[in-house]
Amino acid sequence: MRFPEMAKIAAKKGCIAMVYPGAFNTTTGPLHWEILQRARALDNQLYVAACSPARDTSASYQAWGHSSIVDPKGQVISTTGHDEDIVYANLEPEELTSIRQNIPIIMQARHDVFLKYD
Repeated sequence: MRFPEMAKIAAKKGCIAMVYPGAFNTTTGPLHWEILQRARALDNQLYVAACSPARDTSASYQAWGHSSIVDPKGQVISTTGHDEDIVYANLEPEELTSIRQNIPIIMQARHDVFLKYD
């Protein structure tokens, strides 16, 4: 999720959602977990689902938790806390199509200026 290239390639090929498993800790989680999800969703106009282990205070590694689903506008539409839970959301392909038509950033991207994605 930290590296946008995979999502950019997938979006260019018509992908509607990316699922990212991750185990950010209690330091990087509050700083980066949600903002990276929102950035990937917004930059690529797709849904992002990010799943994390629940926090286990008896374990040596403390996962941040907070599994979430973000819509193509970069808004968190469903999330959990740090306890074991399930996150649910309805994905709406019609909304995604509308967003991509009205704000055509995938088509307008200057792939020749940055990395070669083909």
